[in-house]
Amino acid sequence: MENEKMLSPSFCYILTANFLLYFAFYLILPILAFYLEEEFAAGKGMIGFVLSCYTIACICIRPFSGYLLDTFARRPLYLVAYILFIAIFGGYILATSLTLFIALRIVQGFAFGMVTVAGNTILIDILPSAHRGEGIGYYGLANNIAMSFGPMIGLFMHNTCSYDTIFLCALASGALGLCAAYLVKTPYKAPIQRMPISLDRFFLKKGIWAGIALLMLSIPYGMTTTYVAMYAKEIGIEVNSGLYFTFMAIGLAVSRMFSGRQVDKGRITFVISLGMYLATLTFFLLSALHLLMAWNPEFTSYLYIGIALAQGVAFGTMFPAFNTLFVNLAHHNQRGTATSTYLTSWDVGIGIGLMIGGSLAESCGGFEYSYLLGACLALVSTLFFLLKAGPHFNREKLR
Repeated sequence: MENEKMLSPSFCYILTANFLLYFAFYLILPILAFYLEEEFAAGKGMIGFVLSCYTIACICIRPFSGYLLDTFARRPLYLVAYILFIAIFGGYILATSLTLFIALRIVQGFAFGMVTVAGNTILIDILPSAHRGEGIGYYGLANNIAMSFGPMIGLFMHNTCSYDTIFLCALASGALGLCAAYLVKTPYKAPIQRMPISLDRFFLKKGIWAGIALLMLSIPYGMTTTYVAMYAKEIGIEVNSGLYFTFMAIGLAVSRMFSGRQVDKGRITFVISLGMYLATLTFFLLSALHLLMAWNPEFTSYLYIGIALAQGVAFGTMFPAFNTLFVNLAHHNQRGTATSTYLTSWDVGIGIGLMIGGSLAESCGGFEYSYLLGACLALVSTLFFLLKAGPHFNREKLR
């Protein structure tokens, strides 16, 4: 059977679909703040609000996505969500007001919330359990490659092309990804007995402690992916901000090569702990860049890129481990719920980071205060995982 080996046609197709989906996502991600500022004269606080609407929509749909995927056929839900996600890029071209743009972002957020949960869940269905951590690592590597090229190309196009051209490129990427997604074959899923509606059908209760740790850690990550280009411009770093995403993606890709295999050997909490230590350090360094810039601008520019690489290693180490952690806490008929809980926890933190990052920078006079808060949250998250979430997982894991 196809699912007896990791490298199968469907595995290759879903990697391709995932890459093209995230390439479209990352292509426009770093230019949206500039787009809102230039086209709609939005301030930092409003930019944070508009961008966070997307994440809030993701958060709202995630728990229902898990329930639907555990209850109904997964492939049709995956394809419908994929189609809706890419169609919105065409809508951005037609948006003539900030209100309409916000509405489109909310709809695309709903679609993204469903398509990512569906993709992750189908991936787990395709993968043999002995290679699950490694397979998830390669799946995430597709995201990282997209993250490497997407923002860099998006920022380059921002200087040479119109915003409509960028949105059209994202639409084309998504359309190609849809073709690959259509070719994915999912294993037979036996009908399940309809269970009474309960909280555990929408949110994995055994994953709540790990979810809290992940949420706190994703707040500064959300600040970084959205505002790091504006932060660099604010403090005078002249390095192309697209390189930040490129080196971060390189770190993510390199760490994926070994972290998934370590997860498959059962070292889940150890891998997460190592990643958390490094992530916390990078956020403290990021918050100190404005001080270092006054001392040595050239060194600070190199450190800026070094931080990106280290952050990539940190989060690339943790992503497969956290994903596997949630799946290992759930029964087989709750894979969708486990995946949605993992992604919901991540998205809640991202949304908070988007909202408070811009507002805090606007009220305090700089993004360094946002990153200092984020670094403190990362430290608290690390301590919480070591003392509570990690031991809880080791007691409650099913496999």
